Amino acid sequence: MTTTTPFGCANAAVLGEAKVQIGRYQGLRSTNSLGLTRSRHVPLSSVSSSSLIRAVATPAKPETKRSKVEIFKEQSNFIRYPLNEEILTDAPNINEAATQLIKFHGSYQQYNRDERGGRSYSFMLRTKNPCGKVSNQLYLTMDDLADQFGIGTLRLTTRQTFQLHGVLKKDLKTVMSSIIRSMGSTLGACGDLNRNVLAPPAPIQRKDYLCAQQTAENIAALLTPQSGFYYDVWVDGEKFLTAEPPEVTKARNDNTHGTNFPDSPEPIYGTQFLPRKFKVAVTVPTDNSVDILTNDIGVVVVTDDNGEPQGFNLYVGGGMGRTHRMESTFPRLAEPLGYVPKEDILYAIKAIVVTQRENGRRDDRRYSRMKYLISSWGIEKFRSVVEQYYGKKFEPFRELPEWEFKSHLGWHKQGDGSYYCGLHVDNGRIGGVMKQALREVIEKYNLSIRLTPNQNIILCDIRSAWKRPITTVLAKAGLLHPRFVDPLNLTAMACPAFPLCPLAITEAERGIPDILKRVRAVFEKVGLKYNESVVIRITGCPNGCARPYMAELGLVGDGPNSYQIWLGGTPNQTSIAKSFMNKVKVQDLEKVFEPLFYYWKRKRQSKESFGDFTNRLGFEKLQELVDKWEGPEASPARYNLKLFADKETYEAVDKLAKLQNKNAHQLAMEVIRNFVVSQKNGKSQ
Repeated sequence: MTTTTPFGCANAAVLGEAKVQIGRYQGLRSTNSLGLTRSRHVPLSSVSSSSLIRAVATPAKPETKRSKVEIFKEQSNFIRYPLNEEILTDAPNINEAATQLIKFHGSYQQYNRDERGGRSYSFMLRTKNPCGKVSNQLYLTMDDLADQFGIGTLRLTTRQTFQLHGVLKKDLKTVMSSIIRSMGSTLGACGDLNRNVLAPPAPIQRKDYLCAQQTAENIAALLTPQSGFYYDVWVDGEKFLTAEPPEVTKARNDNTHGTNFPDSPEPIYGTQFLPRKFKVAVTVPTDNSVDILTNDIGVVVVTDDNGEPQGFNLYVGGGMGRTHRMESTFPRLAEPLGYVPKEDILYAIKAIVVTQRENGRRDDRRYSRMKYLISSWGIEKFRSVVEQYYGKKFEPFRELPEWEFKSHLGWHKQGDGSYYCGLHVDNGRIGGVMKQALREVIEKYNLSIRLTPNQNIILCDIRSAWKRPITTVLAKAGLLHPRFVDPLNLTAMACPAFPLCPLAITEAERGIPDILKRVRAVFEKVGLKYNESVVIRITGCPNGCARPYMAELGLVGDGPNSYQIWLGGTPNQTSIAKSFMNKVKVQDLEKVFEPLFYYWKRKRQSKESFGDFTNRLGFEKLQELVDKWEGPEASPARYNLKLFADKETYEAVDKLAKLQNKNAHQLAMEVIRNFVVSQKNGKSQ
């Protein structure tokens, strides 16, 4: 097999990461030719040769510092104790150890931070939906559970899952078991293990898309916990498992290269699982709907000239989370690792996971993600260690075309005679009349669902005759064709933040509607056209759940009612942004937005995006423009157009506008502008 050659680093300039020194930590150690390590979990008789790498389930050096969570995991009997006891008590909350363990089951303990004078505890549940696939039965179950046990809304996440907020402890078992019995799961949606595996959500009947989605499902199955703790706690040990492909079982059980814990109920994870969360995405060339470079592992289908999948390119080392004013923590883009034939993909994934399991830091959770391991080692050393567990050399990374962000919104043919319809959902929050309309359509036509990595929803398997009645029902609820949605909203994302997220520093989901309106007003003030847009993402803290560090304009909460402003991401999510300004108060945002957008309008090159513009000018020049800003030049007087001829029309438009958090005038202007644009483009809408 061909030996790999050094690849170009996709993020060599990111925050000077090559200069960042992170203290080394040896937690879980491999038993290899440099010295066998004894462990009570691995008898020496299982070590057949000193040339084989043998994993151990507990730290080789007990005196080495470990985080508290590592101790909770070790003492938990594979993520059972004390959670199994805590959920039975009369208290509204659970203790510290159980709070950490319930994450592995797909739940976070929260309390309402808007309330004063005591804590009102509840739980957020997150589902696990590889590729964003949701059956008709599961969607209807989640819809019911939101009303019966939640806060009446469903939240679509940036990892193609549902979040159900506001579940009381006394109802946890009922809700969990309902999800499980509807063939859903929350297992591993949170915690120190593989999270939901992303893939392009569109149900396109094309070989590369089908391969990407099947591969995502296989990776999810490979890395699903095997010890049964989830079913023991929530359905008294009864298991609801679907048959997995034999290649998944074979890859999981294979221990040819010392990847597994022999005779353990968790052959890949052992008692300690992974040092931190682990994220995987799979996609096809050009389709960057999954933010491929933000994942621990990015998998890209490689096809031959006939479109037949042959293998996969692998990226490693992406991740968003960081800590304010700690430059040793940083967002990072994944970089190329190599290429593997399609029959080897599960073995390669397993080898990467085991490398992180054995070498990722377990003393300080701020540095436990795989991106820090790769930053410390360098890609060449990381590749060499992974190859020991893989048993082969990686082939050279195959050349790929340019990436594009694909929203998959609107009506499209699936390729099998049916249609799919992608619907924009502001910040992924499904509630009110929108929730009722979706329920009506999904239930009546027995539709299956796909959730997108941009917090949107796709209705699948729609017959041609159903398009008009479905469109009518959805439009009445404000679920419009994307051409009738403000372009700024189409690519914007925000995390939930207040009131329930315990990590939030300031608003995100509740604040973004007003911020987007203010950005639109700035656009109009400086003369930018309605159909021009920038990618805006907002998070309430630096952990980066809405991936703000990939946005052209990222707002990251860094104090009460203030944001750190990040600039320089690109529309196709291939460049990482950089911190531009700190602690900008929410009421002062226009003082930054106006000069930036004004000079983008006047100084940009042909078809230059806002992110590319900010990178070309440089932050020193941009800061100078912001500091000297005194307002735009006076623009010509605007016409005062009377849009509504009668009160009845106005009231009808106003009712529809309120569903989108707009007024009648704003919605009418959007429709008119879109119509004018479509005519200029020579398209009949």
